[in-house]
Amino acid sequence: MSILKIRYLTVMLALFCASPALCQQADYVRHFDYDKSASLDLKTIGTETRGDVTVYDVTYASPKGGVVPAYIVVPKGKRKFAGVVWGHWYWGNSPMRNRKEFLDEAIAIAPAGVVSILPDGPIARPGFVEDKTPLNVKQTTDMVKAVIDMRRAFDVLLARADVDPKRLAYVGHSYHAMVGAFLSGVDRRAKAYVLMAGPLSDEVNMKSKEFQDYRQKIGPEKLDAFMNEYKWLDEGKYVSHAAPAFVFMQFATQEKFLTPERANLYDAYVTKPKLLLFYDAPHALNAEARRDRVKFLMEQLKLSRLDPAVIAKVPDLYQPPDPN
Repeated sequence: MSILKIRYLTVMLALFCASPALCQQADYVRHFDYDKSASLDLKTIGTETRGDVTVYDVTYASPKGGVVPAYIVVPKGKRKFAGVVWGHWYWGNSPMRNRKEFLDEAIAIAPAGVVSILPDGPIARPGFVEDKTPLNVKQTTDMVKAVIDMRRAFDVLLARADVDPKRLAYVGHSYHAMVGAFLSGVDRRAKAYVLMAGPLSDEVNMKSKEFQDYRQKIGPEKLDAFMNEYKWLDEGKYVSHAAPAFVFMQFATQEKFLTPERANLYDAYVTKPKLLLFYDAPHALNAEARRDRVKFLMEQLKLSRLDPAVIAKVPDLYQPPDPN
């Protein structure tokens, strides 16, 4: 590299780092880097036909080790389709706490011109062992892995010749709403995000009575040190850089922690364009939320018209009693 180029890069770096906020954000984002040139190692385990839609049971390689089980839902036809990555909830005793949660919804909207990928998050995969120790590092590595595996899911979609790179979206529920918040500030490929009933800012959560009670239980100094060490793992620091992506937030009114009051505090961290709506429902949300979600995706991704009766047939997500 020539001396002139080196001097140019040095000057640009100095100008960039003249803004501490920008330098800090760049430092945060690096935690979610991965080797984009590595093989996807995409393998098809099986296929199933649902009308004019084909569901592929696949795996792809995780940059953090192991494989990611996923469904890829593909409509009939040969044209450029939009692409959606779906992230499920982790409701403990639900049989849908995995890639199955959004499968019916992805199949329903496929004919409108959507190829979907629905990965199993790290916690839902075979062999996962939970560490219940307070303030354990595994919970942080699991989150980083979840975000990177979802970035890789976008890679899988974009490796397909039939997916339009300018029409990508992400839908995430609960834990994977948090994953989506991270993605929105790390990965610039999706033009729209639907974040459903998930916490969107540690700064907001830390002011809650629940957190303060937990802080006293664990020990203030111990918890404060942990939070400071992992301050880069605050989803609010990422969703506050989501623009120009459009963020649609969906929250329920029948929640003990994710109340409308707290959701409104999260909203202050999210960049415009954005939309925040509430539903008279538990954490699972309801059919109205699904209709609004599909309408949003159709508008943002410029999808073909879809008969509302098709969406109405999608089963509601059942929420078993809280096992905790």
